[in-house]
Amino acid sequence: MYTVEEANAELPDLRARLARVKESRQQILRASERIRGAVEADGGGQSGGDYWEALAALRTEIEHFAQRNILLRDAETGLLDFPGERDGEPVYLCWRLGEEWVAWWHPLDTGFASRRPL
Repeated sequence: MYTVEEANAELPDLRARLARVKESRQQILRASERIRGAVEADGGGQSGGDYWEALAALRTEIEHFAQRNILLRDAETGLLDFPGERDGEPVYLCWRLGEEWVAWWHPLDTGFASRRPL
């Protein structure tokens, strides 16, 4: 469980990690397109190497989130949920890249559309 303060303390590191997630994801998408065209000829060549490097980088970042019990909901927008508590009930503290602080929450059985201000 995270308090709002603990979640906010994670943000500087998470901002950098989310940038790497987004870049790795984009590299994977670009490389997969190149691989499709090259796979019949030579198995992917350099494009294949780029793909595997980006995949390894993405895996490293996602494992970091999992180890910290932070849920990556959307890699493109940098949407994260931190398990937390509000009024004695378990909730998700919700934050998205571009927001200054963790300022939202939602019940466990809902998502971004149900966010409410703290």
